[in-house]
Amino acid sequence: METGRISELLQLFLVQKLSEMQLGHISTYIDILGRWNQRMNLTAVRDPEAMVTRHFGESLFAAQHLFPVTDGTGPGPLSKQLPAHVADVGSGAGFPGVPIKIWTPEVRLTLIESNQKKASFLREVVRQLGLAGVDVFTDRAESFPPGSAEVVTLRAVERFDSILPVAAALVAQGGRLAMLIGEDQVARAKAALPDFAFGENISVPLSRARVLEVGTRIG
Repeated sequence: METGRISELLQLFLVQKLSEMQLGHISTYIDILGRWNQRMNLTAVRDPEAMVTRHFGESLFAAQHLFPVTDGTGPGPLSKQLPAHVADVGSGAGFPGVPIKIWTPEVRLTLIESNQKKASFLREVVRQLGLAGVDVFTDRAESFPPGSAEVVTLRAVERFDSILPVAAALVAQGGRLAMLIGEDQVARAKAALPDFAFGENISVPLSRARVLEVGTRIG
């Protein structure tokens, strides 16, 4: 897809325009995803423009809230904390983890994906985009070291209620758990995680029910 069209589609999600390199990464990513999707079910979204808004838009929307840009030159208030370790639980096709890396190249990213075929796809994306500081952990999240990530992300995972405490256990003291979830899941998440302080729900653009919920580990 043309990078200009990608930029147009992302306008509703971002306050800061992406660079040509970032847009180029997304264009290449879409091409790879389209090819692999013909052989295995990575995403039910097949239309490239829908991929931009549904997958990249949501993921980058979360990225800008986690690592905000203040002056147009890079991450703002969190700069002194970089490079943070971001762990993406149940990465699947790589969302939101890989777009977060595209947004903030300084972070160290671990994509946690137990499915071998999906893990192979993720490695191919990382290789073709030339992303440094990215690991693909091909095992269950329960096997990942607890308390080892400053930011843990969770999006559209199966078995939400059972994976939620597993993902929360990976968050370091003072770190954050960022979830792209349905509004109907928010109350359950807050009730299940008493050691986290949550802010206000942040509605995701172009979605009727999806929100970004970020909690900070306080206990």
